[in-house]
Amino acid sequence: MKLNVPSFLLGCGAGVGTVLLGKQLHPLLLEVATALYRFTDSVMTKTSMMQETRERLLAEARARARLTSKP
Repeated sequence: MKLNVPSFLLGCGAGVGTVLLGKQLHPLLLEVATALYRFTDSVMTKTSMMQETRERLLAEARARARLTSKP
């Protein structure tokens, strides 16, 4: 097997660049991940609040219907 020196050097450069940029990008990636978790949590909270409101509305409507339908 023949060693292709430019490809080898390119691979080494990519590895070193990844390590160096990884350390520099860590704070940025941490902030992005934190923002995504906050957004997800807020969406889940709003969704559950809307579901509770809908369930409460339907329960009230069911109670009214049963109350008014009895002779």
